[in-house]
Amino acid sequence: MVHPAAAHCVLTAFLCMWVLCNAQSNSGTPVIQLRLAGENRKHHEGRVEVFYNGVWGTVCDDDFSIYAAQVVCRELGFVDAESWSPSAKYGRGEGQIWLDNVYCAGGEKSLAQCGSNGFGVSDCKHSEDVGVVCNQKRIAGFKFIRNQGLTVQVEDVRIRATYAHRKRVPITEGFLEVKDGGKWRQICNEEWTEMNSRVICGMYGFPGEKRFNVKSYKLLAKRRKKNYWGFSVNCTGNEANLATCKLGRAIELKGNSTCGKGMPVVVSCVPGRAFAPSVSTGFRKAYRLEQPLVRLRGGAMIGEGRVEVLKNGVWGTVCDDNWNIRAATVVCRELGFGSAKEALTGARLGQGIGPVHMNEVECSGFEKSLTECHFNRDSLGCSHEEDAAVRCNIPAMGFHNRLRLNGGRNPYEGRVEVLAERNGSLVWGTVCSDSWGTMEAMVVCRQLGLGFASHAFQETWYWQGDSSADAVVMSGVRCSGTELTLDQCLHHGKYVHCPRGGGRFAAGVSCTQTAPDLVLSAQVVEQTTYLEDRPMYALQCAHEENCLSSSANKADASSYRRLLRFSSQIHNNGQSDFRPRAAPHSWVWHECHRHYHSMEVFTHYDLISLNGTKVAEGHKASFCLEDTHCDDGIQKRYECANFGAQGITVGCWDTYRHDIDCQWIDITDVKPGDYIFQWRKKSECTLPLAFYAFFFKIVLTSMLALKH
Repeated sequence: MVHPAAAHCVLTAFLCMWVLCNAQSNSGTPVIQLRLAGENRKHHEGRVEVFYNGVWGTVCDDDFSIYAAQVVCRELGFVDAESWSPSAKYGRGEGQIWLDNVYCAGGEKSLAQCGSNGFGVSDCKHSEDVGVVCNQKRIAGFKFIRNQGLTVQVEDVRIRATYAHRKRVPITEGFLEVKDGGKWRQICNEEWTEMNSRVICGMYGFPGEKRFNVKSYKLLAKRRKKNYWGFSVNCTGNEANLATCKLGRAIELKGNSTCGKGMPVVVSCVPGRAFAPSVSTGFRKAYRLEQPLVRLRGGAMIGEGRVEVLKNGVWGTVCDDNWNIRAATVVCRELGFGSAKEALTGARLGQGIGPVHMNEVECSGFEKSLTECHFNRDSLGCSHEEDAAVRCNIPAMGFHNRLRLNGGRNPYEGRVEVLAERNGSLVWGTVCSDSWGTMEAMVVCRQLGLGFASHAFQETWYWQGDSSADAVVMSGVRCSGTELTLDQCLHHGKYVHCPRGGGRFAAGVSCTQTAPDLVLSAQVVEQTTYLEDRPMYALQCAHEENCLSSSANKADASSYRRLLRFSSQIHNNGQSDFRPRAAPHSWVWHECHRHYHSMEVFTHYDLISLNGTKVAEGHKASFCLEDTHCDDGIQKRYECANFGAQGITVGCWDTYRHDIDCQWIDITDVKPGDYIFQWRKKSECTLPLAFYAFFFKIVLTSMLALKH
């Protein structure tokens, strides 16, 4: 039992921690983790802190150099260091000073490989803590490893549902129990508050708490043998996790006489609309999250993404200056999730486009919406490399228990098999591949927690699934891409209609944890836009490829078409290369232009009136996807010359010049006025989820005045 003197310690009793003390890599280099901390800083600068031997500590500025700063920044995922600062510029750290007299040559992979006095050997004070300023650009494809060397699991707290509620999904109400000393124990409710319940509900993926029937639980408590935990808990309500609450007073344990004036704690939570309770036989209703002011984009999993805010009809991002777990929790609860697991900075879940609406956000944790928090409207100095993101707690819905992949070479691919009710029993079966596409595959990958969809397969004869699950049990599946489960998509229900049958034509998917993050440069479009009048006789190839408006079908060869021309520059800011799905042998040859199309329709260009009506459109086929230019240090991988491989490498961009055929919108029939230019991706194309998240219905320029 913990001594009462520890009554105000942080509630670490709820955490099981395994620390790899003095962990060594195969090369003998100590395993460390770095972070930037301190006051008045941006995400790419701060006091250097090192996690070693289970403890965070600082680095002394003695002998520190720009070479050491370069090693630090690269280890944190930045391309380079800009400068370093001695004398605790970002504030004094606390606790251990792990490294002193650090000497780096600049090429080391980790700060632990640099020379020093040794870990913990230092004569410095925290007034000598060193800081660095890194280049804001990220290393292309850099993957963050959270809690390296440290595993934290909250497995010793549970909401134990009563028998009547155990079949409900999710479990939203029950006795709160703590596992201590290998035994589950109750908590006395004599000092329990609604704020404590709020924190518990947030941990389990629920945005709020509610009242419950006290009488029924009192009757149940009288019949149960009691085994109370020895402490009360004191939460303020804005904590993201019970581990950050404080212990209350110690409780004297007297067997069944313990908590004589109270009863075991009961918690009752309110689920978000997307997770409303349903019996375990299925999730029939397609709930949609209402996100009028805030939304998440670019996340691979449910409840994560880049934070975007709606202002004056335009979606924009949030700068990560001062972004913390409280602000992230406000976002999560607003969207119907629980508290935040992580507040992410530095565009960790992709860069947005358009304006940066909010900066230096400060929340108390009790706001109903992020827009109620204090923030700086001036985003001067913020770029999309500083876009804030969140990862939220979500309820345990058991989604993965009703769907599986079978026969694949790895857990991320295979034939899709679903659990369906047939003749009063649950059986596994396949999904008809008619109309099966990327949208459906995205839902499958998300439901299984496998990330993005990389491919949707309509033939799976090469994947030997479970022979007892060959029968088709689901057909006519049509998904919008936002559903949480495949059951929520439109489908034929119990009536199965699959003309091709199952077997080799069963639906399959391939999932991936990473995806391209393609961002169009609005600035390039604005700088290169112009009008051109061109005769029909010079547009025959473009006419064959349907790059002109329908009125061109009846136009005389000597007539002219008015074209809105522009260049497009498409950057891949993601964590994997973008490639056309079709292999070179299936590319389509176009005789008039004398080239192959790797994707028949790569992009759509729309001109929209101010009331939202589309007045003109264009499209661009992909005849050459290649790395036109790359960031410093990135090698080009794709080049169209000599029938080479096509794609866009992470950290590179592809440019389609304004003078290329079909790089336009035919506005011959458009009246003079102000219009909105919209660039979007054709949704039928087989592309990873990140592509849709960033490109569907994006306003590139607020107004384009077209004067005839």
